[in-house]
Amino acid sequence: MAQLSDDCFAFGGALLSVEAAQALILERLSPLPGVEEVALPAALGRVLAGPLRARTPLPPFFNSAVDGYAFRHADLAPEGETRLALAGRIAAGGRGGPLAPGTAARIFTGAPMPEGADTVMMQEDARLEGEVLLLPPGLKPGANCRPAGEDVPAGAEALPEGTRLRAPEIGLAAALGFARLPVRPRLRVGVFSTGDELASPGAPLGPAQTYDSNRFTLMAMLAALPVEVTDLGILPDRAEATAAALRAAAGAHDLLLTSGGVSTGEEDHVRAAIEGAGRLVFWRLAVKPGRPAAMGVVEGTPMLGLPGNPVAAVVTFLHLARPVILRLAGARPEALPFFPATADFAYRKKAGRREYVRVTLQAGAARKFSREGAGLLTSLTRSDAFAELPEEVTQLAPGDAVRVLPFAAIF
Repeated sequence: MAQLSDDCFAFGGALLSVEAAQALILERLSPLPGVEEVALPAALGRVLAGPLRARTPLPPFFNSAVDGYAFRHADLAPEGETRLALAGRIAAGGRGGPLAPGTAARIFTGAPMPEGADTVMMQEDARLEGEVLLLPPGLKPGANCRPAGEDVPAGAEALPEGTRLRAPEIGLAAALGFARLPVRPRLRVGVFSTGDELASPGAPLGPAQTYDSNRFTLMAMLAALPVEVTDLGILPDRAEATAAALRAAAGAHDLLLTSGGVSTGEEDHVRAAIEGAGRLVFWRLAVKPGRPAAMGVVEGTPMLGLPGNPVAAVVTFLHLARPVILRLAGARPEALPFFPATADFAYRKKAGRREYVRVTLQAGAARKFSREGAGLLTSLTRSDAFAELPEEVTQLAPGDAVRVLPFAAIF
């Protein structure tokens, strides 16, 4: 469990940029201690606890990259066709004897190259006349071959410490012969929503209530990260009860997430509860939607208070919760996957804050979603991406370059 002192951040600013908040996170938070070894299939989604070094080269031997014919490049005539006697056949998993000068061996993808051979001609580029192989000129030495260690040399670092293990990394570890991997422990993350106006899906809905969506959106986004999630339900709009619930949950979790209750209204109690139960690290980001976001420390456990509006909760999750989780999990920092696009709309904004506009994408053009409200869940289901407008930008015109963050890469 992360145990932080209440003053470990000691930041006095009023409104933070995204970069300043993330720098504070990286500087002051440390990965959770502990390492466990798990079987390769169970390592998916986990964080590698140490560098993975190749015990053998990959590939482990000199082999053919195609189905074709292996021969000595020195036997090729510089001009015109070369005629070589066909001598032998090597299938994947088999072995061939030494190749005599002036001869070639039939070879298949993945089969070891015979001693003396250094080049392979693809079968569709060669011709056979009985037991004589006819090869056209122009092939470079070493063509269509894979040297031992071409992918990863023996002893080299195949994966650095802190790598999140996804399908390609699992495949690479398997190819290097690892059946088990050392990984960091999963973070225990507790998720609250806040507000008397909320009811959980499936419960009776009061006359002035709406069903809680943020808790379930956040838990779904957490599922893609190396965490174990606890649904902690809905906090009431009472400062003392909120502070008590945060204290009670802190001891059993490595990170707490709340949504709602961090603005300046009389019924927004999360910020006061953080200050009452621990220490407020920062409050408010220079970002729209998502300005009312808070970070604190409660009983030594870091806590993030995200906004109550659904779109704002998603934006601040990406910029705050995601880097906090990766840091505590011992993962290497991962930039959000932005892509270039061309704006197909005009837009004005204030300087000094970053804005995220929901857009649809078509043939590289970003078109603004028809409505802007941060509470519109359909603006996430009916658009494709966030267009990022940096702090210094005050207006956007059709045809301007813009960075977009596709929802398919984050949800």
